[in-house]
Amino acid sequence: MSISRRRFVQGTLAAGAAASLPGFYINKALAQEQTLRIYAWAGYFSDEMLADFREKTGVNATFTPYGTNDELMNSLRATDGSGFDVIMPTVDRVPGYLDYELVQPLDVSRINWDGCLDSAIEGSEVGGVVDGKRYFAPSDWGTEALTYDRRYAAVDPNDLSYGDLWNPDNGQGVTVRSHSALVGIGLWLESQGKLPRPLLESYKNEEAMRANFEVILEEAVKHKGMIAQFWTTENEAQAAFRTNGAIIGQTWDSTAFRLQSEGMDIAYAAPKEGALAWMEGFVIPRNAQNVDAVYELINWYYTPEAGAMFVESTGYNSTSVGAEKLLPKATRQFFEESYSKQDLANLWWWPIQEPWYVALRNEYQDRYLSA
Repeated sequence: MSISRRRFVQGTLAAGAAASLPGFYINKALAQEQTLRIYAWAGYFSDEMLADFREKTGVNATFTPYGTNDELMNSLRATDGSGFDVIMPTVDRVPGYLDYELVQPLDVSRINWDGCLDSAIEGSEVGGVVDGKRYFAPSDWGTEALTYDRRYAAVDPNDLSYGDLWNPDNGQGVTVRSHSALVGIGLWLESQGKLPRPLLESYKNEEAMRANFEVILEEAVKHKGMIAQFWTTENEAQAAFRTNGAIIGQTWDSTAFRLQSEGMDIAYAAPKEGALAWMEGFVIPRNAQNVDAVYELINWYYTPEAGAMFVESTGYNSTSVGAEKLLPKATRQFFEESYSKQDLANLWWWPIQEPWYVALRNEYQDRYLSA
């Protein structure tokens, strides 16, 4: 039985015990024979992290960044699951990799699960465990919600909505990621009873998806003139606020975290419809060459020190037990100021996105961008 998403968040907040030492076998000699090739989201592995990993395990690693789930999927499909030893997709995309036979199941006996939040392990069963086999070791989670400049954005902080993005008072000062903006608009319209079908049905069959997204697309195009910049990567989202005139946007939490750290008067908060929530983790491609080193990486990550380094590097929330105790005050404060207990109970978790859905989603995204 899979854990509720609410219980997952409660588990991340309640965790505090330090990880126990691993009591299983890892072939360090084989792991050290060749370089570990990491393919992960841009910014996920700093030089400090790679150096610490090498010092702790003796394994050399290279890090190649990608910017979107689609980029990752397309790269693996082009190489038939070759070229890298470990990837970090969102859990909702894992079944799609199985459809194309691009990944392999984990040997769960080689992982120090005591170092990972129990709630994250259970919470990743939906998508991460398929036909009784686990393909996904959770690493981090975060949200996509509203980032806004406190000085200029036309919002009521006590009554936020995805609809606030399209307040005419914000002028041409909006930044969004095209495909997730459509979902945000969908949640806004659904809250007003303006969708023909429940939004979640869009992920179950094409008929419901098209019925909803025709309505969503019409609303999105109506407000397209307010877009200062579309973003697809973290760097682009940050640049929208720094240099391209954005005063409000639907972005990842890390965007606001980085802009705040630079001294900008930026806030991040969940709208009443619910922040879009996701979980990422370690997955082994089918033709990985250094599988032993992948388990070294996972077990290194499942320590408080490595988890804390990840959070400081990305601004996202680590699943490593005890990581939160090692974080700087500013990092802890950002989380506390961005999410109330009600916000955490109201997260909107991305459903499983099967290949048919992604293809249709991209169709509507392209229509939005070209309108």
